Amino acid sequence: MFCGIDEAGRGSVMGPLVVGAVFCEDDRDLVAMGVKDSKKLTPRARERIFSEIGGSAEYTVVFVSAAEIDARRARESLNEIEMSMFAEAAGHRKVSRIYADCPDVNESGFSNRLSVLTGNVKVIGRHGADDTFPVVSAASIVAKVTRDRMVEEISQEFGVSIGSGYPSDAETMGFIEKWIKRYGVSPKHTRNSWEPVKRMLSVSANTRITDW
Repeated sequence: MFCGIDEAGRGSVMGPLVVGAVFCEDDRDLVAMGVKDSKKLTPRARERIFSEIGGSAEYTVVFVSAAEIDARRARESLNEIEMSMFAEAAGHRKVSRIYADCPDVNESGFSNRLSVLTGNVKVIGRHGADDTFPVVSAASIVAKVTRDRMVEEISQEFGVSIGSGYPSDAETMGFIEKWIKRYGVSPKHTRNSWEPVKRMLSVSANTRITDW
């Protein structure tokens, strides 16, 4: 058995970081489903394939909340956090090979470290693996669909859409900015360790001091 691993939400300012792992003996069924990098699929196609993956392969999901990311960033880099998540996800099944979308600039270094963390399992970590290996494409879909559903739950919690949770999303950044202006703190599920949020909080604090 081998597995593919990928993440969703690495660069987001709201919502969790999610890692998906897909386990299978043969990826031909995944190929037949039309798996590809989740970013190249429509939301409807991702949902359809996600529902089919469970019929042909096993999968698992590991996620870390925004608050936990902030806490861990005090002692770990984002790459280290993600590495531990990859290892945890891969550890759900006994596998002979791991294919992973490499978040590090050094593919061989990343592969070696993940191999050590998983009991010296052979690791093939590549940039763009989610567009090269079908099992990693499937993992990217699992991670993306899971995260999108969690972000939707966050929107329901607030009673308004928070957008995608990424800093490139004007809806997300507008929501955070309005919340900080109104309450002086960031909304729940926000990564305060991210620079765009730090800047908003700093401006808000300075504004309140000036008001005095």
